[in-house]
Amino acid sequence: MKQRSHLWLLVFAGLVLVACNQENSTNASETPPNIVFILADDFGWKDASYNGSEYYETPNIDRIAKKGFKFTNGYATCQVCSPSRASIMTGKFPARHGITDYIGAWSDTIWRGAGRFTALLPAKYDQALNSADTTLAEVLQTAGYRTFFAGKWHLGSKGSWPEDHGFDINKGGWEKGSPIGGYFSPWTNPNLDNQKDGENLSIRLADETVAFMSSHHPDTTG
Repeated sequence: MKQRSHLWLLVFAGLVLVACNQENSTNASETPPNIVFILADDFGWKDASYNGSEYYETPNIDRIAKKGFKFTNGYATCQVCSPSRASIMTGKFPARHGITDYIGAWSDTIWRGAGRFTALLPAKYDQALNSADTTLAEVLQTAGYRTFFAGKWHLGSKGSWPEDHGFDINKGGWEKGSPIGGYFSPWTNPNLDNQKDGENLSIRLADETVAFMSSHHPDTTG
């Protein structure tokens, strides 16, 4: 079996993709890159201080922006979370991957059960990421990366969790779109155990992320 020697990290709390190369190649052009991708729900383009926010302070994101590239003409494929995430994972527009609303939104004739009697019914949509679609995580696995997920998934119930779509490790990703039990432990999550009462969920996910990166980075693994 081919050994996977790189790392790809995805945190959906937000969404963070990190790839840590573990090879000590003497030729930089032959070394697969480390990757960091961050996505946060309801985070506007001016909500980072480097983009002009006078309310939010984002010094670490500012530092990344200063040292890297800034793309200023990007658009979400949908205004709600599940379709946008599915598009990021598959590279398809919502009409192509089939998730056209946030999973759990009432549609089709169920709409009537909500007491809605509009002339037109909301279109029926897929309730999970299609296993036939190739995800970014699966592609990176074939390229030798270790894949890790932490945070919000909201792309299907059991059988369509991160580990079913190319992630080697899953911390907290399941069908729910918001934390059941709240942002402080004890929470209810089959993929994230409770370790300490009162623990902050965001900090816990950050710690899981850092631990994974540290355990796979060449500077710490030797």
